[in-house]
Amino acid sequence: MQFNYIFIFFLGWKALFHPFYISLTEIRYNPTNQSLEIAQKIFWDDLETALGEKFNTKVDFLNPKNKADLEKIVQVYLLEKNEIKVNGQKASLTYLGYEIEEEAAWFYLESTNIPLPKKVEIKNEVLISNFESQQNIINFYLEKSPKSLILYKDNERGELNF
Repeated sequence: MQFNYIFIFFLGWKALFHPFYISLTEIRYNPTNQSLEIAQKIFWDDLETALGEKFNTKVDFLNPKNKADLEKIVQVYLLEKNEIKVNGQKASLTYLGYEIEEEAAWFYLESTNIPLPKKVEIKNEVLISNFESQQNIINFYLEKSPKSLILYKDNERGELNF
């Protein structure tokens, strides 16, 4: 009987401290430059797992063996997992780099020659195949107030209309 209480106690603690999997993507339309400025905040330890599995290598954001190699696989991964269409036209995304911020990192992308958005279609599959409960929050700023999406497994695409 005592074993049952210990088991229930253990399961309760496990459920309480189960990690959550989330990323945040901020997309801003810059009318002066006619560009999309994109910043993605991703927990770097989760991304290390995903990159390690995809590229069959050990990934370490805090102490990379070769930063150029790390940048290359991050670029490949993010450009594969993100897609944006503006007014029906696929935006060409360019990876700019990243910076570490405590337990997460900001990754920067941009796209130029973008007309004023009326309809935006967004695909974000970051970490979804690695973590069952992954949720990717998207905030798209055309002016001051954002329009938002939450993308997750079996719902990796969303649409915003302005």
